[in-house]
Amino acid sequence: MSGNSHHFDLFHFTSAQANSVSEPFVPRRFLRNNHAQTLAGNFLPRESRLPPAEERLFQVEEDVQVLCHCHWQPERTTRMTVIILHGLEGSSLSQYVIGTGSKAWDAGMNVVRMNMRNCGGTEQLTPTLYHSGLSCDIGAVARTLIEQDSLQQLALIGYSMGGNLVLKLAGEWGAAAPAQLRAVAAVSPAADLGACADAIHELKSNRMYEWKFLTGLMRRYDRKRNLFPRIYGEPKRRPRSIREFDDIITAPYSGFNSADDYYHRAAAARVVDKIAVPTLVIHAKDDPFIRILPETRAKLEGNPHITLLEPDHGGHCAFLAQPNGYDGRWAERRVVSFFQQHFFQQQFPEPTSSPAGRPDAG
Repeated sequence: MSGNSHHFDLFHFTSAQANSVSEPFVPRRFLRNNHAQTLAGNFLPRESRLPPAEERLFQVEEDVQVLCHCHWQPERTTRMTVIILHGLEGSSLSQYVIGTGSKAWDAGMNVVRMNMRNCGGTEQLTPTLYHSGLSCDIGAVARTLIEQDSLQQLALIGYSMGGNLVLKLAGEWGAAAPAQLRAVAAVSPAADLGACADAIHELKSNRMYEWKFLTGLMRRYDRKRNLFPRIYGEPKRRPRSIREFDDIITAPYSGFNSADDYYHRAAAARVVDKIAVPTLVIHAKDDPFIRILPETRAKLEGNPHITLLEPDHGGHCAFLAQPNGYDGRWAERRVVSFFQQHFFQQQFPEPTSSPAGRPDAG
């Protein structure tokens, strides 16, 4: 189902529609608990309203390709293009990717669902592993779309690990970001990697998440060993935590000295103060394992380009509200609204009483 009949068009976004999605987050009945939110958000299916995808490989390094699923509106070059990035052990088929993509499509946007390297069944496309520092991959996809497809408007949205990556990229680009980059959003971003790795291991209630991630990571590593036996060997011991996995496998095979070195160098927290494009960060205060350290929160709040929303509830990448007139996926709706507003401002800036007598660039 293409979803065209559902469009409230990007070019006719009104202040009333903006107000309708600026309401504070109120958890769905019986889903106030953070684990209930997280699990329901993960397992309750979304309706996909995306048309069939164009599968496309992007060369991000000399020997590395990533797979994207692209959905193009008519006159694609003038439409906002949303690149959506999943989290740890996710893919372009992750539920929140489908949900956000459907809402963006309904709003008249192009949608690019990006797989991180090795994800979505693409381990054969690169001899390398994937990790939280590879913001260069998203940058390569974005620049290719700008240069080869002549796209005029881009927005980035990442969830969890993907949230760290899009914030890191925006911070690294800083004021030198491509002019076509209009907005960035991150939901439940793991911007303080070390604190998040420790949080997922320290509480018994979080062990089910750690076990799930660790099981997936080890299965993926075993597949890489079979594909590239000259590069990857049997680990010196089987890791029992995410931190041990990063110490034993991620760090030595990805050019880091240790897990701590990796967490420091790959964390978006180091560069969020350099972000110079409109950015929305959504983080639930009751997220089971994502932690934002005080110094990182100060950087986020101190950057005038960043809007930080921290509702008391929402779990991890969930934010399930009552389905009043929509599916209740509050964060997905807020992100698409944020992108619409910034595209609208770029296309039709409202005059202000700026000293120079020109519309404020905002």
